[in-house]
Amino acid sequence: MPTLLRMAVPMHAEEVSSNSKNQLLSSTLGKLLLTVRSSDQVEELLHSVEHHPTLLDSDNEHQIPRAILAHAMNLLLLQDLLQRVPEGQIYVQEKVAGGDKVVFDHGALRTVCWDNQALPSGYKAFSRILEPLGFEMAGEYPLSKLKMCGFVYCHSDLPQSISQFFVSELYPQEFSEPFQAAVDRIVSTSVDPLQPSHMALLDRLSTQGWLTPTESSELLPVLVGCFDRQHSEPYWNDYQTLLKESAEMAWISTEGNAFNHGTDRVEDLNRLDAEQRALGRPMKPVIEVAQNANILQTAYRATMVNRQFKTADGLETHEVPGSFFEFIQRNDIKCDRGNTQMDLRFDSRNAQGIFTMTRKADSPL
Repeated sequence: MPTLLRMAVPMHAEEVSSNSKNQLLSSTLGKLLLTVRSSDQVEELLHSVEHHPTLLDSDNEHQIPRAILAHAMNLLLLQDLLQRVPEGQIYVQEKVAGGDKVVFDHGALRTVCWDNQALPSGYKAFSRILEPLGFEMAGEYPLSKLKMCGFVYCHSDLPQSISQFFVSELYPQEFSEPFQAAVDRIVSTSVDPLQPSHMALLDRLSTQGWLTPTESSELLPVLVGCFDRQHSEPYWNDYQTLLKESAEMAWISTEGNAFNHGTDRVEDLNRLDAEQRALGRPMKPVIEVAQNANILQTAYRATMVNRQFKTADGLETHEVPGSFFEFIQRNDIKCDRGNTQMDLRFDSRNAQGIFTMTRKADSPL
């Protein structure tokens, strides 16, 4: 009996798109995100960012590996950043409309090395979160001009596919006494969003490498909430005191530990820079190039935002720099036996240049 051959019938674009959406939403990652965001928000987020196939696994319904939980947190942090940075959101929308996706390279945040606060001092407030999720400290980058240091965390499971963290730490002890007093008044009002029950889940995650869906959906929004301002509104006079010596600490006083910036990894930064300038976007004046020439970075200037400040008469509102969106090009480096791999390192000089994006355009610093 002759074999009957079934001819493949091409699917319409709408059907392909619908199947793709359903596949993403039904993945373990999609289901986890749906516990904390609407289906429209999750669909938009999943279609805007590149994902390693492992992160779209849907086979295990009872265990959520640390890599998927980490990636879900990173996606939500990127979404939060884009909601606060309209220029970045427009860029992402344009990229997706052109048939491309964001390669989320890293997110950056700032901390303060100071003991008189509810949070662990400096970067340790986030190492307790990142390490159970599978991140390892991959390098320290002195930011001497800023009296800070950057600590980079890279995911041990999928280092190229799960966005890294650049956690910077500022040292008030290296500034004047009035500056230190202002820092103390601000951070001493902080609260710790992580309760003992959350720390217990992080301990379990650190030990076994996974959590149940229920545990993950409980922990995920709390982790995202850690990347926010945990202290109360600063006094306007304190803000002015900080601004005279450190634009970075002044920024922390209003924005706290929120993502300072999120970064798209691109193949040709010079071309992107020219394209964005032609569109009239608020680009950094020059591209930062690492000393080894492997890493190129540029960014939009920070979005200006309105924040409230305490005064003797109550609260008043002032416009200050918020967060921004960054772009990075990572070239390959030669490894043993002639192999190459992507250079996932950072560069202190580049970082200090990028940090200027959160200063006002007319700032003398």
